[in-house]
Amino acid sequence: MDPLTSLPILQLHDGTVIKAKVVIGCDGVNSVIANFIGLKPLKQSTMGGARGFTNYENGHGFSPEFVTIRKGHVLLGRYPIDHNLVFWFVARPITPQDLTMSKDTTKIISSALESVKGFPREMLEMIQNCDVDSLTFNDTRYRAPWELLNARFRKGTVTVAGDAMHVMGPFLGQGGSIALEDAIVLARCLATQKRAEVALDQYIGERRMRLVQISTKTYAIGALLETSSVVVKLLCIVLMVIFFRDRLGHTRYDCGRL
Repeated sequence: MDPLTSLPILQLHDGTVIKAKVVIGCDGVNSVIANFIGLKPLKQSTMGGARGFTNYENGHGFSPEFVTIRKGHVLLGRYPIDHNLVFWFVARPITPQDLTMSKDTTKIISSALESVKGFPREMLEMIQNCDVDSLTFNDTRYRAPWELLNARFRKGTVTVAGDAMHVMGPFLGQGGSIALEDAIVLARCLATQKRAEVALDQYIGERRMRLVQISTKTYAIGALLETSSVVVKLLCIVLMVIFFRDRLGHTRYDCGRL
């Protein structure tokens, strides 16, 4: 922060210096901006995820729905992008062998198929025939719902959006959608308020409870997959029944117009 104007100064990798009126950190899970404004370090889940795309030359025939199948500690998700392309992921507990797997596409496919044994054949074929260049395997990190409830998302005229603000597990398939909501609300606030600080506070105020709600739902689903404790599972189920009885309610949220 400039000691005279209190405005942010950015130094880029090539040495370029930018004096800005507002900085919006959209720099993802390993956000430098989130660290700068004082957000707590991300929590590490015991779950990992393989993800990729599969292209069906003659069309896949799937309905345009986000489909998930859970079996034990494994969750498989599928979402059609268009008539030919499908995105999918397999979330499961991390093993010591996963540390050497992140770049080995053969191991990723083999591990994913091993995890989803007994799932529908079309799901197995989807993984087996995927585009190997699209394959990734990563651990899962998140911001806890209670931290989002109390977090200070602004320092001066610096704030965050997207995963830098509210990274969560992939269990609802809503990370990208929530980031787009951030963009719409933030743009609207900056356009309607003369002072940047007021606009950023309005943006944070509008987003906070939405983020707490969806991260809580994601956290509960992730906990059901991770834990072997009957008590924890029961608490998660009760939470889902009381607060999230509408399984797809989070998809009908309206963040308003630009």
